[in-house]
Amino acid sequence: MVSTTESKVTRWDGHGREHVVRVTKSGMQRLLSCGTCGWRKGAQFLPWLKAQEHLAEAHQATVDPSA
Repeated sequence: MVSTTESKVTRWDGHGREHVVRVTKSGMQRLLSCGTCGWRKGAQFLPWLKAQEHLAEAHQATVDPSA
C-alpha cells in the first residue's frame, strides 16, 4: 500500500490575503492543488518551487510567512 502525505506552500499577496497550494505525495508522483483558484498540476520534480511560481504568477502572492 502506498502512503500519502501532504504539505503546503503558503504565500500572502500585497492585500494580506493568504494563498495556499497543497502538495500531495503519493509514491513518486506529487499533485499540486491551489486552494484559491482550483489550479491542479502533477509534478515529479521540484513541486514546491512550482507551487511558489504559481502563487507568484497567478496571485502575486510572494510574501513568505515563515521568513
